[in-house]
Amino acid sequence: MDGVFRMIRLFPWAARGSPPSAVERPLDVVAVHAEYADFVFRSLQRLGVRPPDLDDLRQEVFLVVHKRLHTFDTGSPMQAWLFGICKNIVARHRQRAYVRRETTAIPVPETSSEGVLPSPEESLATKQARAELEELLDELDLDKRAVLVMFEIDELGCEEIAEELGVPVGTVHSRLHKARKAFEKALVRRQARLSRGGRR
Repeated sequence: MDGVFRMIRLFPWAARGSPPSAVERPLDVVAVHAEYADFVFRSLQRLGVRPPDLDDLRQEVFLVVHKRLHTFDTGSPMQAWLFGICKNIVARHRQRAYVRRETTAIPVPETSSEGVLPSPEESLATKQARAELEELLDELDLDKRAVLVMFEIDELGCEEIAEELGVPVGTVHSRLHKARKAFEKALVRRQARLSRGGRR
């Protein structure tokens, strides 16, 4: 398992980030966008949206915000409300992608972390590793996937994740435990397919 999670850190978009500050009341879409656009972008990444679709789906999220902002309970965390919208948008996007039978690739950086241009073999190996990891992560539900990515890729602590998502720390611990179990089962299934000579 540790080797697999080291592979997770091949993702080029993994980056730490502090939770956004609270939006001052009264709320308006411009203020919400200014404070939370980066949070929405990161959330969509963590939920598995591929780079070519990120900007379009972020726009979809804020269209929903524009329509539903009047329903937001100002006594609850804005992050949790926005994350729920992100999940719904991503779920619909996955359905559309399935119908179109889309395949999307995770981009490979042109240089390594040391600034050295990788060889074609290294680039191919990195691309394959990311694709395999993405396949495993896609087997998780969106809540589990997001927490696992935030913990293992973004290297956020459970308290940071709880603050960013606006949920109790206990919820983060529970989701993370279940996510790791689900990921491990997905990995075992994949290894079994490979041992039988099946699809990667």
